[in-house]
Amino acid sequence: MREGGGTDGEGDGVTGSKRKLRRIDVPFVSLGPSGVTVRDRLKGLTPEDEKVLRLVGGHLGALASKDLKVRCADGLEHSRETWAARKRDLTVESSSRWAGGVTRATHDQWALARRGQAAHLDFLDAGIKTIAHRLSLPVGEKGTKRAPGGYRSTHEWFQKTRRLAILTQRRAAVAADHEAGRVHVVRGGRKLLNTRHHLAAAGLTEAGWRARWESARWFLAADGESGKRFGNETIRVTPDGEVSIKLPAPLAEHANATSGRYVLAAKVAFAHRRTEWADRIEGHRAVAYRIHLDVQRGRWYLDASWTRPVARTMPLEAAREGGMVGVDTNADHFAAWHLDAHGNPVGEPRRFPYDLTGTASHRDAQVRHAITRLLHWAKRCGVRAIGLENLDFTAETTREKHGRRKRFRQLISGIPTGKLRARLISMAAETGLVIVAVDPAYTSQWGAQHWQKPLATPTRMTTRHDAASIAIGRRALGHPIRRRTAPPHDDRSDRRGHRTVQASSGIRGREETRRPATDRAHDARSRTGTTRTRATSRASTTVRDARSDQTWVQDSLLIT
Repeated sequence: MREGGGTDGEGDGVTGSKRKLRRIDVPFVSLGPSGVTVRDRLKGLTPEDEKVLRLVGGHLGALASKDLKVRCADGLEHSRETWAARKRDLTVESSSRWAGGVTRATHDQWALARRGQAAHLDFLDAGIKTIAHRLSLPVGEKGTKRAPGGYRSTHEWFQKTRRLAILTQRRAAVAADHEAGRVHVVRGGRKLLNTRHHLAAAGLTEAGWRARWESARWFLAADGESGKRFGNETIRVTPDGEVSIKLPAPLAEHANATSGRYVLAAKVAFAHRRTEWADRIEGHRAVAYRIHLDVQRGRWYLDASWTRPVARTMPLEAAREGGMVGVDTNADHFAAWHLDAHGNPVGEPRRFPYDLTGTASHRDAQVRHAITRLLHWAKRCGVRAIGLENLDFTAETTREKHGRRKRFRQLISGIPTGKLRARLISMAAETGLVIVAVDPAYTSQWGAQHWQKPLATPTRMTTRHDAASIAIGRRALGHPIRRRTAPPHDDRSDRRGHRTVQASSGIRGREETRRPATDRAHDARSRTGTTRTRATSRASTTVRDARSDQTWVQDSLLIT
């Protein structure tokens, strides 16, 4: 790390005092999606079909709740023997495959709760550290760009001491649970559970809430098995779309087919990725299925999912050959600009808006629409890759870090960076594009400093987000963000001739002054050490005194 300049060739453009900059991570090509999920609606179900689905889902959901309770009670004492014992107990009331699926789902849920517990501890530690630092400073002391200052008043200082005590006590309780291996999990979701106490605010009746609660606690999912018929023995889907379920032992009386199976009247087609799905089931490769009910719409759906081998689709050097599209992610839009292989902006900046308010389905549709437009435009530009910031606002959403800046906290908390990145990576893989992730450090600051004003025209106002997209694209291409290095001083021979850093890092002399196209006479004499030997000519150097053997004749005006 060096002061006054970026790491790995980055220029910070700091004029005046020098300050330390954090190390900037090198760009990398994001790995493609590791799995695929498709969905189709189960149309034409008979009342008997719905009855059987509700019975199976309720029975297996009750078993999953009991198994989760036992797993949480085991805590850190979990072992292969306890797992096997739980699976044997569940097999008696269902089947071996259903029991395996329930126990695996239980382990995944417990592990997710542990990761959330660890993240919560980090969140509390960050808040405690910030408050303790600000309380140690005098009241009213101003902060710096690197660290906050003291609190503004004695009243605020007193309130923060109480806040520190609350966070410390809360952290002690969470740390005790983490050390003991205790987790707090609600099957069906804690949010839906708390909605029971606020039905009027949620616009629900007790019966409507009860229907959602029961459907959320059902268990109708089966993992695939490679080598088995059509990739799944528990929930089987044939190539022509017939769906059959292996009923648990207590519900075998409802079977309408051989081997204790129930065949649904509805058939599925999977319009999206049908060919890929058909290839897997015909090759008897594993496909996982999940059946769920949308209570609000009264519709049943079947999800099919399978894994893909994670492989890097394109090396970084190949992705940079055709240029790059730099994308700056914001709270309400993508700001994008096309850059050529040398890092120069091409054409006009583009903006792809989206609205992250409203319901989850509305937000998801907005994000998909914006990403689709972005990918289509990138394909028309002829690039192979898109440069994107590797954003993570996990440590930025605490109110202790930004104090009274409530709107700013809400802004960064409302940007679903993880979902945006995952959705963009998966959708870009289908269009033949790759995502180059770059370090987000200083992209907005340096982009505005070096690119916002030079690219502004009387008919185009370049925004800070547009300039940031250029900085992101140049960093993804491996170029410094700044446009040019500082020109030489006035005492140089070329008198402020520009030095460019557009050349590659391996080219010698790229940071030197630009050499003249031809040698000037006095420069040549100074290099060879010769002196002037020819005598000075007395001939006039003006046009008026130049000799000529021609004469001027005035023609008559009468000549026609």
